[in-house]
Amino acid sequence: MDTPKEVRGPDVSGVSAISSIAALDEPTRRRLYDHVVRQASPVSRDEAAAALGLARKTVAFHLDRLADESLLDVVYERRSGRSGPGAGRPAKLYRRSAKQVAVNLPDRRYELAGRLLAQAVEESDATGEPVRKVLHRKAEELGTQLGEQNKTDVFDLLEQYGFEPRHEDDAIVLANCPFHALAQDHTETVCGMNLHLLRGVLSGLDAAGLEACLAPSPGRCCVRLQPAA
Repeated sequence: MDTPKEVRGPDVSGVSAISSIAALDEPTRRRLYDHVVRQASPVSRDEAAAALGLARKTVAFHLDRLADESLLDVVYERRSGRSGPGAGRPAKLYRRSAKQVAVNLPDRRYELAGRLLAQAVEESDATGEPVRKVLHRKAEELGTQLGEQNKTDVFDLLEQYGFEPRHEDDAIVLANCPFHALAQDHTETVCGMNLHLLRGVLSGLDAAGLEACLAPSPGRCCVRLQPAA
């Protein structure tokens, strides 16, 4: 049997994640999704239609919609076990997406924080360098990378990553902390990480006119972007 060939869809984040979750509100589509993810191997349109007693055309429409929303992955496989000329076209099959789809309102980025913290612990353990020092460096490196990869306005980039920036006189305040729950319990560690992350963002964007500083305030992120001294 041929090795399945995977066709990957787009990454899921922000508005697209909301659209993905909303797609499951349609009853037939939800039944199909539940059926596919319960199977040990990829499912064809004919198999899903037979299992749920639905028309093949209906099944095809809903399965493709689920794939478009990154809830299912599409693979192609010859079920006959033959290959080469005369083996026929591979069947289009569906399986649970390898991507994770999650919606947090307001926006939260706990996976990003978790990765930075894990990297810091591992490098500290290997080198003996203090964990917090490593964390600050890793956060600033990541922020620089984000800024360099998204050469855009700093305001737009902050919106993209859930900080909900607001202009306040000549400064930018951040109405949302993407690491809120962690910052509540581990304020010094998480706010320090966030400060260096945003310093890196400004560096990556070449936003020399702004600097990130700690300015805790109720209902806001602990970091404020203000004109550079």
